[in-house]
Amino acid sequence: QVQLVESGGGLVQAGGSLRLSCAASGRTFSSYAMGWFRQAPGKEREFVAAISWSGASTYANSVKGRFTISRDNAKNTLYLQMNSLKPEDTAVYYCNAGIRGVVAGGYWGQGTQVTVSS
Repeated sequence: QVQLVESGGGLVQAGGSLRLSCAASGRTFSSYAMGWFRQAPGKEREFVAAISWSGASTYANSVKGRFTISRDNAKNTLYLQMNSLKPEDTAVYYCNAGIRGVVAGGYWGQGTQVTVSS
């Protein structure tokens, strides 16, 4: 099993940047494909980005070129660098472990709020 705790959310102006972190417990972090999802008010949770255990990454079209997912297996930590933020990026962002493609795995963090003002 793995437990996930996100941090780094906040309020930022459009065009700004934020870096989200997801700290994972357990010694098996490096074996999991990891991902980020987000959920805006009144909308379904959607895929944002994923990274394999070896570092291969995929992105939703809406964030490609602006967001970068990375991981530090030595620190059991997942990151999401978000640049050129837009108001439509406003959502609660969730860390996920065990992702397959764009389909979420069984482990979720509690979420961190990102609000982008125009």
